Amino acid sequence: MICSARPQFQAPGLRRGSALLAGVLALLPSCSGRTEAAPPPQPTPVSGELAFPSAVGHGATSRGGRGGRILYVDTLEDNGPASLRSCIEASGPRTCVFRVSGTIRFHGPSPAIKQPYLTIAGQTAPGGGITIANSSDGAGRTPIIVKDTHDVVIRHVRVRLDTFGPDPAGEDAFTIENSRNVILDHVSGSWARDELVNPYGDNDRITISSSLFAEGIPPHDKCALLGSDPQGPQNLSFIGNLCAHSGDRNPDINFAPGSCVEVVNNVFYNANSQFAEVWESYGGTPVAITGNYFRGGPNTARKAVGIDRELIGSKGISRVYLWDNHFDGAFVHMSPLLPAATIDKPTCSPTVRTMPSGQAYERVLKEAGALPRDAFDAGVLSDVRTRRGRIKTRPGTIPAAAAAPPYRDDDRDGMDDEWERRMQIDPQRHDPWGDADHDGNYNFDEFLDHLHRRLTASAAADAATTLQGGQ
Repeated sequence: MICSARPQFQAPGLRRGSALLAGVLALLPSCSGRTEAAPPPQPTPVSGELAFPSAVGHGATSRGGRGGRILYVDTLEDNGPASLRSCIEASGPRTCVFRVSGTIRFHGPSPAIKQPYLTIAGQTAPGGGITIANSSDGAGRTPIIVKDTHDVVIRHVRVRLDTFGPDPAGEDAFTIENSRNVILDHVSGSWARDELVNPYGDNDRITISSSLFAEGIPPHDKCALLGSDPQGPQNLSFIGNLCAHSGDRNPDINFAPGSCVEVVNNVFYNANSQFAEVWESYGGTPVAITGNYFRGGPNTARKAVGIDRELIGSKGISRVYLWDNHFDGAFVHMSPLLPAATIDKPTCSPTVRTMPSGQAYERVLKEAGALPRDAFDAGVLSDVRTRRGRIKTRPGTIPAAAAAPPYRDDDRDGMDDEWERRMQIDPQRHDPWGDADHDGNYNFDEFLDHLHRRLTASAAADAATTLQGGQ
């Protein structure tokens, strides 16, 4: 834990940029070195059947659509038969399997995910994958809303808000509201005028993992608001993600006592005023912030703070466990108010092992985000490596997705017939929830994992090629 040579003092009601703040900064002593804390304890993964083999964090056992219907999405149209909207709004356990690639633009109100037991399996899309965009009429707003429900898994989809409606406060990329057992994994979000990802209200057992959130649009350019208006303690994991080119809330952490919150092995790049913010307006957040990589960029002010403690509206002291966070750049690494809230060991058992921050940096840049990556996400990753790019004031253009035919699936069980033959599964029999190899895993779960592993292997190979090219 490295203390900045020029720490920032943030007192209740003290505004950045004020003459008083400048005077306080000038009087504060310089400091450096490492404050020792006990290493993280052995992790205790959540108990139960994992949503998929690499699922981690408090939401890892979300059931999603397991055991339910396989619903084809074979159109990019907003609604109608075999649309994404029809799959989202259906009832009962179900999985959305994509037979098309490209951009699905919602018109009118977005289809809020209110019916439980849903998996959106973006890894099934052919070619360049699936992007979800908002409407410009002001009614669409946040494209992906998980609201008042439970057991939802969303993987390998991109959300791009490339048009402006009249209400910026309603324009997140992803919102999770009053829900539990939710996983966002390998998703990408950009160009929101509110948060890029916003768990809001009375949530619990949430995982946001291996995802890429970049280019929030000013003046409210925020990456992640992990806790907003909680009704009580929550369990949330933010693991292996990238936040880039957003002014602050990278991420914002504000939870009630008794919560179990972990911010582990993420990469945070080019914040303007704040990277991670720990708030106390709900009584004092208990959080473990471990193995993260904070990297300054062209928009990062010298007075920006890597890990900040906010006292505005404080109703109790936070309990912050810190371990092996790396700070890279000429900014204030940690607020001098933070030591008063730090603890020697986390308040609850971690669900995952913290990898070294340098190793996490490489892994995030290889794997994070919806796969296959589009040109926008690839550009963001290049920005992080080369310390380039800037916070944008307008959305960009959604890259075109490469077209390709879907895999053959004669029995409409969601699985590639050729893969089924290789696995000695009958491609003419509708058996997604069978177990052909008797290993205790469903056929369809194994197929989805096969697609995911193929995508991550390809992304890692692309990253290696980029590095060899000197990018």
